[in-house]
Amino acid sequence: MLEFGYKQVIIVRTDIKMSKGKIAVQVAHAAVTATDIARREYANWFKPWIKEGQCKVAVKVDSEDDLLELKEKAKTLKLPYALIVDRGLTEIPPGTTTCLGIGPAPVEVIDKLTGDLSLL
Repeated sequence: MLEFGYKQVIIVRTDIKMSKGKIAVQVAHAAVTATDIARREYANWFKPWIKEGQCKVAVKVDSEDDLLELKEKAKTLKLPYALIVDRGLTEIPPGTTTCLGIGPAPVEVIDKLTGDLSLL
């Protein structure tokens, strides 16, 4: 099994109704936005993550409160993160917080925060 030194985790709320396509787009927003932040502010993590193959994992939480708590912990740990708030153009009301992208960051750091979450 291939071992990664860095990864990105996307956390999705499951308490709101989104189609599979909507979830995919929200996850993409989180991945791209968090990656861009890491590219600009965490090059020492971004470059090896790119070189390794850009490991990503999608996990889930049951509420907005859970998502916001993870965001605050990511901020405290000084991890790159992107909280995604939908514009409400399609399936869900404007201002709905849908997901959170964390990383890329070292696996041992990001796993302390997200390692107990269930896969999406």
